[in-house]
Amino acid sequence: MPRSVNHAASKARRKKVLERVKGQFGRRKNVWTVAKNADEKGLVYAYRDRKTKKRNFRGLWIQRINAAARINGMSYSALMGKLHASNIEIDRKVLAELAVNQPDAFKALVEKVK
Repeated sequence: MPRSVNHAASKARRKKVLERVKGQFGRRKNVWTVAKNADEKGLVYAYRDRKTKKRNFRGLWIQRINAAARINGMSYSALMGKLHASNIEIDRKVLAELAVNQPDAFKALVEKVK
């Protein structure tokens, strides 16, 4: 009796991997064994960088808040300390958005905590 192989499933699995590595360079995009390794590595990077993205955005928000705070005569740490002391619950994402897009509102907030 011949060996039974589920060719449809294995072909679909290979096709899925080759679709994910479509934009890669060289043999990574079309040779199965190389593409499989590239795909696994890419998934590892994707998992890791979902965490890193949060870290990077927090840093960006802090830089934007600091720049806007210094324009209004206050440092970032002093601003955050005074916001906390005056029980103003506003996160860094929203503060950075105010600093960039609505500087008048940000200035009013700084004047309130001064």
